Amino acid sequence: MGMVLTIFWLTVLGDSVSEDVAAALSVALAYAVGMVIAFALHRTLVFRVRGHLLRDFVAFVGVNAVGMVLNMVLLQLAVSLLHAPAKPAAVVVMGLVAVASFFGHRHISFRRPADSAAVHPDR
Repeated sequence: MGMVLTIFWLTVLGDSVSEDVAAALSVALAYAVGMVIAFALHRTLVFRVRGHLLRDFVAFVGVNAVGMVLNMVLLQLAVSLLHAPAKPAAVVVMGLVAVASFFGHRHISFRRPADSAAVHPDR
C-alpha cells in the first residue's frame, strides 16, 4: 500500500513542486494516509474494538514506530553481523516484526479490560 500511495502522491504533485520535494512529500503523505487506513482496518477487521479512538490511534502509531525502528536495527544487524543477504534478511526480519507488531497492537494499541468483553460481547 505504501508504494501505491507514494506513486499516487508523486502523480498528484506532478510538476507543482520540484522533484526532490515531491519525492520527500510523497513518502510523508503516503505514510500518513497509509497509517490512517491501516489503523481503521486493524480497528474494525482485526481487533474489532470501539471507543478510545484517540488513545488507540496514538498507541497504534507508537507501536508502528517501534516496529519501524526494530526493522531497521534487526536488518542492519543481520546484514552487518551475520553477513546475511539483504533481501532474504529483510523478508525474515519484516515477518518477525509483523508478528511482534500484532502482539504490540493486541496488548497496547487495542487493549481493553478483561471484563469489558463480558459486559460488551461485541467489542
